[in-house]
Amino acid sequence: MEILKVRTPRGLELVGTIFEAKKTDTVLIMLTGICSNVFQNELLYTTGNLLSKNGISVIVAHAHDSFSCFAYTDFSIGKQRHAGTFNDDFNMVYEDVETYVKCAKNMGFKNIILAGHSLGSNKIIHYLGNTPDNFVDYFIVSSPIDIMHWWNIMPNIDECFSLAKKWVDEGRGDDILPFMFGGFSPMTAKTVLGFYNADNLKNCPVLSHQGETNSLYNIKPNGVFIIGSKDSVTGESPKGFMEVLNSWTVEPDRNKVIEIEGGSHIFYGKHDIYAKTVLDCINEVFVCDI
Repeated sequence: MEILKVRTPRGLELVGTIFEAKKTDTVLIMLTGICSNVFQNELLYTTGNLLSKNGISVIVAHAHDSFSCFAYTDFSIGKQRHAGTFNDDFNMVYEDVETYVKCAKNMGFKNIILAGHSLGSNKIIHYLGNTPDNFVDYFIVSSPIDIMHWWNIMPNIDECFSLAKKWVDEGRGDDILPFMFGGFSPMTAKTVLGFYNADNLKNCPVLSHQGETNSLYNIKPNGVFIIGSKDSVTGESPKGFMEVLNSWTVEPDRNKVIEIEGGSHIFYGKHDIYAKTVLDCINEVFVCDI
């Protein structure tokens, strides 16, 4: 595994990682969830490690919100600045995903698989449903989020939202709230509001019915939806949640829906099974030399 740095058109340098396989034309780009990165999420490392040993390179695409209080290089001003979950701009999701996709294409990969986990899945749905390009050959959506449903079930969300709105109205949008957003992440007031108002990521409205489904319908490649049977953010029927998402694609019969028995939202204790599932799905579509 090596560090991979990519520069977005707006000048921000994103810090990802790459697991390189020898002599391969195939790459999996995995967009991470909020506050999730390869250094603390075993799911990402396990998947990258297994696939790279089986003829598939893997780019773990840390987007703007993969780290809390992480220092990024901003080439537009020639300085480092702190960015990440606590200070994010969700309007930049498309640009972040596109940057990694174009990076993979420029590296010479012929088969590009775009994957996401948790909020990373919402990000790739947004990109795939809105890009005019045909760079991506296959998608893997894992544990996506119905954001407005998630907003309602996470702890202290209402408190976060109320205080964030108050602070933004008072001109204190860059101040970090005095408690963790959702119980797990520091965030500035304006980032909390940006998350709540991120209409571009409200593309899985199975439970809340608040959002859009055009992005799913506009996805051009076929792919797979993967969910754990104990995913706590997808309601009483995680597989049913994914089947509804697939029904909103233009050709549902071209895609697969796979449920991993006993898997949680982060597939805790099931990382090997998740990685093997991803590998099997890719091998059904592409011939990858070891």
